[in-house]
Amino acid sequence: MISRDDLVSYLDAFLDVPSFSDYSNNGLQVEGSDWVSRIAFGVDASNPTIERAVELGADMLIVHHGLFWGSVELLKGPMGRKVRTLMKNDVSLYAVHLPLDAHPEVGNNVQLARIIGMEPKGWWGEAKGHLIAVWGEIEPVEREVLADKLGNALNVDPVLMPYGPKVSRKVCISSGLAISWAGDAAALGCDTFITGERSHAHYYAPMDYGINVIYAGHYATETVGLKALQKHLEEKFEVATAFVDMPTGL
Repeated sequence: MISRDDLVSYLDAFLDVPSFSDYSNNGLQVEGSDWVSRIAFGVDASNPTIERAVELGADMLIVHHGLFWGSVELLKGPMGRKVRTLMKNDVSLYAVHLPLDAHPEVGNNVQLARIIGMEPKGWWGEAKGHLIAVWGEIEPVEREVLADKLGNALNVDPVLMPYGPKVSRKVCISSGLAISWAGDAAALGCDTFITGERSHAHYYAPMDYGINVIYAGHYATETVGLKALQKHLEEKFEVATAFVDMPTGL
């Protein structure tokens, strides 16, 4: 068991939250119990995720996509229901968006690199003043084999757009929705770009830039950082944890 305030202070420092500007309001979004003995983790602060965290007896829920995104939110309708459920059950909500994408140890993009056996050589992809994506070199591998390896690890059926070399050697990675960076990935000399969600507006970009793209799902590519953070906190504080899996298929 750890005090909520001590855990929040540790998370803020470990994830370097204060240094990030973001689309989201990072950190403690809803204040619950003073003490934390069980932590739940989930990608989205959806009603089903919150309700499952309550069922699991969590004192805190840590998510990648939180409730508040910079603008004033009225606590009514679905938003009111989420906050009422959290507060009624004394569950804290902690959100970490870009800092989790960019973290050099438990970050989404570093974790995706490790899945394909790649040691990141550099950072790219600027979001709100921070580079959050990674690139590196891998042992030459057929692009289909690389897509299958990633899909098996994430338990998804990835979509491969095969517009680059048949053999992948240099890979750029950015979780979530980052296909608008296809040109930047090509400019870095990457023959393959791994990201999450597809976009009609950028459908032809891989073809235009002559680069392979592997879409592995917005949701799936953003589970890996949370699971790494889950393991880290288990070992650091010896607290009980649970991952709330609510895949969207996107």
